Amino acid sequence: MKTGLVSAIALGFALAATTYAQDAPAAPPQTQNQTAGSGSDTGWGQRGGRGMGMGMGRGVQGTVTEAAADHYTVKTFTGETYTVRFSANTRIMKQQPGMRGGQGWRSGNPPQQIKAADIKVGDAIAAMGEVDADAKTVGATAVVLMDPERARAMEQMAADYGKTWLMGRVTAIDGVKVTLTGGPDNAQHSFVADENTTFRKRRDPITLADIQVGDMVRAEGAIKNGAFTATAVNVMGGQGEARMPRDGQAPAENPPAPQ
Repeated sequence: MKTGLVSAIALGFALAATTYAQDAPAAPPQTQNQTAGSGSDTGWGQRGGRGMGMGMGRGVQGTVTEAAADHYTVKTFTGETYTVRFSANTRIMKQQPGMRGGQGWRSGNPPQQIKAADIKVGDAIAAMGEVDADAKTVGATAVVLMDPERARAMEQMAADYGKTWLMGRVTAIDGVKVTLTGGPDNAQHSFVADENTTFRKRRDPITLADIQVGDMVRAEGAIKNGAFTATAVNVMGGQGEARMPRDGQAPAENPPAPQ
């Protein structure tokens, strides 16, 4: 089984479902290969599922291609196909327009409880639960019908990953080349720095020499001569320190991803 990050880019995103799902009833029984406790530490929302769900914990996010009585078939924002299985114990909700994760819930704009049949083919959903990356299934504890605007932002971020921005855990540094492990594909990605690259750790200016293996890093830039060249690099923290992005936005101390 291939395990990965929480979405971790970033993608990081915290829907109000996170709060609701903490006390949600158990999902359908796990299979032997299901990934219990499958969250990881780089912001993509699941382990193995790679469904672009920053801050969501375990699960997948994407567009419904089939809606059945006990499951949805979902094409994730990175192009994979997952079966989301639900039951009477699964919490089904609708994200309200303009909601930004827990903030929208706390401000009196909670997700609306809906029926499973209210989710149709073409809708974008975020399914939280136990991910079996081998079988491409999710035993859902909660399913959120996403606000279309938020879904478009998440899909665009997934499409831009590796083209205009990168995020992940530093695994190697070779001169001006920094290798990260992360992203929706939980793969290695590298960026190079040049004389125009700026470096910060949270709000403090640093240099390339201050970056260490194990740091969580976000890089803004573009592809030049076949390599991702960073214009701005932000160290979000060392092992266990990184704060996840929310709602398709960069962390508070970072600029948003280029549009």
